[in-house]
Amino acid sequence: MATEQELSAFLKDVEKRAFKRSVFHVRDEEAALDIVQDSMLKLAQHYGDKPANELPMLFQRILSNSTLDWFRRQKTQKAVFTHFSDLESSVDADSDFDWLETYATHSDEAASGNAESLTERKQTLQSIEIEIQELPARQREAFLMRYWEEMDVAETAAAMGCSEGSVKTHCFRAIQTLSKALKAKGIEL
Repeated sequence: MATEQELSAFLKDVEKRAFKRSVFHVRDEEAALDIVQDSMLKLAQHYGDKPANELPMLFQRILSNSTLDWFRRQKTQKAVFTHFSDLESSVDADSDFDWLETYATHSDEAASGNAESLTERKQTLQSIEIEIQELPARQREAFLMRYWEEMDVAETAAAMGCSEGSVKTHCFRAIQTLSKALKAKGIEL
């Protein structure tokens, strides 16, 4: 059974990655924050008494289901109401999320002191972020779980509710698409 401290530590550790993953899926920071918070509450309320090693899988499944629920609500809402503001701008180009804040470590900041390399790195990371957002939903979900959340194929398949073969196919296609798009922009990783 997970202690209150273990549950709290787990939620603190996973919150930023879960938020970023949700932003990639729903493309709305406020909605992503709501989804992550709801998922954390559900985990704490319904599964807080589970062993600590089961928390990551449970949370991923809850987060995936909460995201799907959000999409269903949006589809229903758009079928009933027409929002003209949604038609004018569907993607917020001035995102406040900073990739450098996510990836930079103290040693990286000390090693790269010049502004030119920081700017170049930020532009590269923004290009990668844009290309990830352009992936089809299932490919993006599989890619983020496997390479962002560092889940293995079996865990990803369980969280997505599909076969391991489907996860491998989605990941392969996502990597091929990202590689091709980034190479076209002159970015080789």
